[in-house]
Amino acid sequence: MFFHMVLERNLLLHLCHFGPHLHEKLVMKLMKDVEGTCSGRHGFVMAITAVDGIGKGEIREGTGFVIFPVTYQCVVFRPFKGEVLEAVVTMVNKMGFFAEAGPVQIFVSSHLIPDDVEFQTGDMPNYTTSDGSVKIQSDSEVRLKIIGTCVDATEIFCIGTIKDDFLGVINDPDAVV
Repeated sequence: MFFHMVLERNLLLHLCHFGPHLHEKLVMKLMKDVEGTCSGRHGFVMAITAVDGIGKGEIREGTGFVIFPVTYQCVVFRPFKGEVLEAVVTMVNKMGFFAEAGPVQIFVSSHLIPDDVEFQTGDMPNYTTSDGSVKIQSDSEVRLKIIGTCVDATEIFCIGTIKDDFLGVINDPDAVV
């Protein structure tokens, strides 16, 4: 799920930013450009933990920009098949529901929801057990297992299930405490 990695990136910086605080400006630009992004190869970059090195800059002719090679350490989030996550339901429809676990979106099909849970229409669509004891709706917290991932260049999308032992609703937003 979470990994600590060493990555490299070439940063482009305009000459107007050069001065006594060049190192700090490069680190700030790195954080702005990298944190919160997703690469299909590594996953979602959650935070930069350290900058290991900034190489010598090379001037890009005719542009006024300099390219700096930067090596940095970061924490990345990458979900894998078979992993169990806790997620918050964002949308419910008759096909299933969507949930978010951090930056990743997970779809749980109605076929991957236990058979005793049925879709209910109304002002707030939800999945409810026949006795009404369990309700899956927007803002419900669920524990689910990832059964598949789809990775492209800038996004990771997952398919999940709650049709297994110890999976399902862990917090109902309508429950009275």
